[in-house]
Amino acid sequence: MLILRYRIIHTDKADILIIYGHRGAKGEAPENTISGFSLASRNGIRHFELDVQLSKDNKLMVLHDIRVDRTTDRRGKISEFTSSELSKMDARRNVAPWPTFQMIPSLENVMENSPDCQHFQFEVKTERSATGIDRICKELDRLFKEKDYYQNASVTSSDTRILKKIKQINPNIKTGLVAEYRVPNPVKKAKRLGCHHLCAKWTIISPKIIEEAKKDGMAVSAWTVNRIQDVVHLKRMGIDSVITDYPTSMLAYFDKHRAES
Repeated sequence: MLILRYRIIHTDKADILIIYGHRGAKGEAPENTISGFSLASRNGIRHFELDVQLSKDNKLMVLHDIRVDRTTDRRGKISEFTSSELSKMDARRNVAPWPTFQMIPSLENVMENSPDCQHFQFEVKTERSATGIDRICKELDRLFKEKDYYQNASVTSSDTRILKKIKQINPNIKTGLVAEYRVPNPVKKAKRLGCHHLCAKWTIISPKIIEEAKKDGMAVSAWTVNRIQDVVHLKRMGIDSVITDYPTSMLAYFDKHRAES
């Protein structure tokens, strides 16, 4: 299986760095839409981060917010609409002009339209009751089993209840802790939860955090990194991957400098 590789200039380490498209390609196309994932995929991106919510009829849908207000011309919680109703909403609001209608897609729809993707991070948000957590984790379990996503996807969250529940239901699903703060120690927390990944806000990442995570067998992913110089800085520290709003621009930059080096 081909892995995206390139050399980052002016660093001491020139091995693999993976670029994840944040919500598809949030800075280059409407977020969490088929067009966003397709645009990035056509330009060489093979790894994506996206957000998963449950619809009224218990379908896994790809949307960041618990409400549809910010990205569509409708108002209300995603849980108040069926998957069919959500698919008819135009998800182009609050972004740069985009020429064509963009529906809120289901998770299966995104996966089916991303055949070249090597790995997804499915982030599950925290705004849920215990019943809601149980429902979404069971749906993710069903999807992993039906589609055999074990090597192609991980479930990530900042909510420890979600990470514990998904492991309880299906220990074979790889998980990642989304960390925004240095305290409590994110590596120790992720290890206790049995995580395979630490997905940390890029500003809290340090060489010590990366070293500790790798000692425990965890890959470290930094979010959301939109400046080239910050990616270079993180690479010097030994980061495994970065999540960016501008994946195709980021890849094009490094590909250009690789060709020139």
